[in-house]
Amino acid sequence: MALTKEIMGGRLIDGPSFVTTSRMFMNQRLGMVKKNQFLVRPVLVPLQQIRRQEQVRRVVKGPPVAVISEDIMIKANNNTSLPVKAVKFKVRALVTVRNKHKEDFKETIVKQLDALTDNIIGRNVVLELISTEVDPKSKEPKRSKEAALRDWSKKSNIKAERVHYTAEFTVDSDFGVPGAITVSNKHQQEFFLETITIDGFACGPVHFPCNSWVQSKKDHPAERIFFSNKPYLPSETPAGLKALRDKELSNLRGDGKGVRKMSDRIYDFDVYNDLGNPDKGNHLVRPRLGGKAIPYPRRCRTGRLPMDSDINAESRVEKPTPLYVPRDEQFEESKQITFSNGRLRAVLHTLIPAIKASISADNQDFSSLSDIGVLYKEGLLLKVGLQDEIWKNLPLLKAVNKIQESGEGQLKYDTPKILSRDKLAWLRDDEFARETVSGINPVSIERLRVFPPRSSLDPEIYGPLESSLKEEHILGHLNGLSVSQALEENKLFMIDYHDIYLPFLDRINALDGRKAYATRTIFFLTPLGTLKPIAIELSLPPAGPNSRSKRVVTPPVDATGSWIWQLAKAHVCSNDASVHQLVHHWLRTHASLEPFILAAHRQLSAMHPIFKLLDPHMRYTLEINALARQNLINGDGVIESCFTPGQYSMEISAAAYKNFWRFDKESLHADLIRRGMAVPDPTQPHGLKLLLEDYPYAQDGLLIWSAIENWVRTYVEHYYPDSSIVCNDKELQAWYSESVNVGHFDLRDADWWPKLATSDDLIWILTVLIWLASAQHAALNFGQYPYGGYVPNRPTLMRRLIPEENDPEYANFLADPQKYFLLALPNVLQGTKLMAVIDTLSTHSPDEEYIGERQQPSIWTGDAEMIEAFYDFSAEIQQIEQEINRRNADPSLKHRCGAGVLPYELLAPSSGPGVTCRGVPNSVTI
Repeated sequence: MALTKEIMGGRLIDGPSFVTTSRMFMNQRLGMVKKNQFLVRPVLVPLQQIRRQEQVRRVVKGPPVAVISEDIMIKANNNTSLPVKAVKFKVRALVTVRNKHKEDFKETIVKQLDALTDNIIGRNVVLELISTEVDPKSKEPKRSKEAALRDWSKKSNIKAERVHYTAEFTVDSDFGVPGAITVSNKHQQEFFLETITIDGFACGPVHFPCNSWVQSKKDHPAERIFFSNKPYLPSETPAGLKALRDKELSNLRGDGKGVRKMSDRIYDFDVYNDLGNPDKGNHLVRPRLGGKAIPYPRRCRTGRLPMDSDINAESRVEKPTPLYVPRDEQFEESKQITFSNGRLRAVLHTLIPAIKASISADNQDFSSLSDIGVLYKEGLLLKVGLQDEIWKNLPLLKAVNKIQESGEGQLKYDTPKILSRDKLAWLRDDEFARETVSGINPVSIERLRVFPPRSSLDPEIYGPLESSLKEEHILGHLNGLSVSQALEENKLFMIDYHDIYLPFLDRINALDGRKAYATRTIFFLTPLGTLKPIAIELSLPPAGPNSRSKRVVTPPVDATGSWIWQLAKAHVCSNDASVHQLVHHWLRTHASLEPFILAAHRQLSAMHPIFKLLDPHMRYTLEINALARQNLINGDGVIESCFTPGQYSMEISAAAYKNFWRFDKESLHADLIRRGMAVPDPTQPHGLKLLLEDYPYAQDGLLIWSAIENWVRTYVEHYYPDSSIVCNDKELQAWYSESVNVGHFDLRDADWWPKLATSDDLIWILTVLIWLASAQHAALNFGQYPYGGYVPNRPTLMRRLIPEENDPEYANFLADPQKYFLLALPNVLQGTKLMAVIDTLSTHSPDEEYIGERQQPSIWTGDAEMIEAFYDFSAEIQQIEQEINRRNADPSLKHRCGAGVLPYELLAPSSGPGVTCRGVPNSVTI
């Protein structure tokens, strides 16, 4: 039988042909036939003789066995067969190794040395097959003879992306079916093993989708174990694989000791004790997140030594030194190149503002809106002092000057999508409102159920619970309705950041260059089905019993009011940007998923069907979270530098985890109901009725949620037809228990955690995890630069409060309101730094895998029925994309279609590489 297309780089089997082809092959290769009173025993026949075995007439029922050629026969009577001594035969392996696109000098030298030693000594990459059966004598799994990869030295210079090697195994005729394979790498350098396919057994090709690094013996003396694509529940594990299954899980858990090497594959839990750097000064002391004092999810343990000044904090690893994550979780080369290029681009973009800030106290602010527009036309040019003798000979400034003179655009920013259709859209109230349901943060808006809104904070500390909003503030904007009528008809909506911000405002406003309110924004649903803002409440902590700590701003009727309204909206955007980034984005996707991923690797064997289901939805998440701890959420990192809460940012995230986050509310349905945006309605297609019909995030999200749920239900019910199987699956129960009791240790006693006792429980839990990793993260991430790349549209920090008439700054505000507005926004360094970072964070890499896709789509599992089900899921995702395209062209849906209105594509499943403002990857990859 010819080696399959999948092995050679194409697809093995397309859809339905998998089952047919497998059965035809098995029918052809399994059989016993009499010929001249000789009985042909079913053992291996050489592949080239398969087509000549026309004498095979009937199928032998029972486990697959190998077939021998006609010249190995045993004479027998018509009605008897004699016991046969096992004979040796050979089977062939095709091994696919993925090459690196680029190698540094050291890697090239080591690779050549490996090729040389392989040519002289040989046997530097050794494989061994392990059967699913146990030898009755030794009680150990049956094993083949070791086999070495052929032609490693000859193929070492091949520049193709994939290189195919072969190996030949010798096995006994009673070997059974291969269930695992060990790989030993005696080279000096690791290599990326993509797939192994064994051909020559009666069951047909046996596939091992490895997709993993094989470390060298010097880094890891132990051999790597890979299991075939055949899924097994723990109770169904063949005897020959039971010990290996347990051994591999034990290796992945480690012993909780020692400092991690980058080549390790150990998954363990730890608290967030590495965000600060007290060894560099008290200004970088940060509290430990995780524990009774400040609850937080657990993250991947790195095993670093404590700091000298704080035994409760791990020593910092500063960039460019990489932070440990298990080797198989690290970025593959294509992703790493994309991310590194983005980092380099970010460095270039922030280089000139940083130089300017260091050599001059002037020019730190945008002087006009046109200054911001210049960033997209020519970039920020460094003109200060270049002609001065003091500066012009400095190597760094000379290099920058050379880049500027080249005119190749390295210092320019791409024009964000928000400016692509209407450059003034950001000024309008309708766009401000539209972005609450179809922008980068569509998950904060809620239906207003009580007016005025009330706080849940302690009134002894934070003042009266009642809002300062009154009916007279909004009555003129309700299209003739009373407030009670508007509430009853579900016409009022709100974004409420009062309670999450107010406890931190005293500390935030004491920071240099940071000013914030705790905001509430009221929206009215117009007869056109669109939202409009009708009031903004701005709250400060009470300074005394008679202090005016709350202020309400309404839509303007004069010029002064227009600028005050614009400043109020900017403060709302600043609140929104921080809550979006710290709570909805980081906490609810990145951080809350990490414990489930760690526990999956520690408790679910690669053979487990649930691990196979979750595998594409865990890709790269541990690596990107580690990078975030190193560069984004750390002390003095990007978040602290560019967002209003500054050094208190992660404490706000932790407060949300303690007071707001609940896993049982993380499904799309539960979240929409909690926010009052939908009510249960069994007559509706998704069992929900949206109370804001033109809600693009919810409309499109329900389609994707339903597709995920249908796919998960089909998959789970295939393996768990009875709930007792769920309860008795020790690996599954250990995974969920560890995710909750260790990964979310601080909330483990909460009574809202879902049980895992039935198939429906499992379906819900898995659907939530896949939804969060894919669609929810995509909706919150890939619009960051398209919407936030223009600072006035979405300022992430504010530096001025809105002046009152008796404030000293009020005269300056009246004299030049645009200047005051720009001084309130981030300065040049803050703004350009943020733009550079979110540009990288909004970028899809070329190796992105989108929902409905996965590596080796026809061999990721050995279960043909589930491959068919996955293709059905993929087809449904494609239909959803077509429906989203149709909706974006529907002029009745004004939150996603209209003059200058951006279509809502953040949940459109597919995308090309780059910043596209669309695409739903399988996992949290950026």
